[in-house]
Amino acid sequence: MSISFSATFLKEGKWYVATAVDFGVVSQGRTLKEAQKNLTEAVELFLEDRPKKQIARREMPIMTVLEAQI
Repeated sequence: MSISFSATFLKEGKWYVATAVDFGVVSQGRTLKEAQKNLTEAVELFLEDRPKKQIARREMPIMTVLEAQI
């Protein structure tokens, strides 16, 4: 079974911090490619013990862009 998920990547110093928004799973890598690979592996481990029915009917997060005054 294959599943798509939303991810964000932020450069923090020498690392890319990767977050799987749908699941709250976080990983990192020295390159963007490494961060993507590590996040995919982390999500696979996270989902490993969950029933497929539970994964298929998961609630999608509500995402938007907000503005703050600085």
